Amino acid sequence: MKRISIFIYGLVSYALFFATFLYSIGFVGNLFVPKSIDSAPTQPLVTALLIDLALLTIFAVQHSGMARPAFKRWLTRFIPEAAERSTYVLLSTACLALLMFYWAPLGGVVWQVKSSWAASTLTGLYLASWGLLLYATFLINHFDLFGLRQSWFALRDREMPALKFVTPALYRIVRHPIYVGWLGIAWFTPTMTVTHFVFAAGATAYILVGIKLEERDLEAAHPEYSQYKRKVPGLIPSFSRRLNGTTKTQSA
Repeated sequence: MKRISIFIYGLVSYALFFATFLYSIGFVGNLFVPKSIDSAPTQPLVTALLIDLALLTIFAVQHSGMARPAFKRWLTRFIPEAAERSTYVLLSTACLALLMFYWAPLGGVVWQVKSSWAASTLTGLYLASWGLLLYATFLINHFDLFGLRQSWFALRDREMPALKFVTPALYRIVRHPIYVGWLGIAWFTPTMTVTHFVFAAGATAYILVGIKLEERDLEAAHPEYSQYKRKVPGLIPSFSRRLNGTTKTQSA
C-alpha cells in the first residue's frame, strides 16, 4: 500500500505541475488566460511592488533551498526517499501557483516594440524558450527531475540506479540550457512593462544565485564537473567547445 501511495503521489504532483506549467506560459506571455503578468493594476504602486518582491523571494528560496543536499537529507528523515522529489515538485508548483494568483501588476512601460514583425519574432522567441526549457529537461532525464522515476521504482520495489554524469546535445555547448530557457522566457516580450521588468530582473537574480549553489553541489557530487565547467560556458552557448558524452545529471 505504501508503494502504491508513493506512486499515486508522484503522478498527482506531476499532473499539478504540468497544469501549472501550461498556465504559466499564458501568464508570463499575456496569452489566453484570465489573469496575466500585465493585467490591470489593482494595488497602489508600492504595495504591489512589495507583494511581487515577496512572491519572487518565496519562490526562489523554496525552489533553491529544497534542492540542496542538506535539506534533502533532513526531509527524508520524515518522508520516504522515493517521495522526496515529488514533494519538491509539489511545493514548487504551489509556490508558482501562489505567485501567479497573488501577482500584483504595476503598470507602466519600459519599452514597446512597434513593428508587428518584431513583435511576432519576440513572441516566437518567448514560446521557443519554453520549448528549450522542456527539451533540456528531457536531456537530463525529465522523469527523474520531476519525481516520476523515483515513484516508479518505488512501486516496483526496486533499487533505483544512480544517474551518471555525462553530457548530451545542448549540454556540450552550454552548461545550463534550462536556465537559458528561463532567461528567454523572462526577457523576450514585445512590451516590457515595469511589472514584467521586475519579474525578469527577479528571475535573473535567482538564476545567477541558483547556478552558484547548483554548481557547488555538482562539483561535490561529481569530480569530473570541474573539468566540464572549465570547458563549457554557463549561459552563453559556444559552438566551438564540445565534449564527448550523452547525458548530464541534475541537482535541482
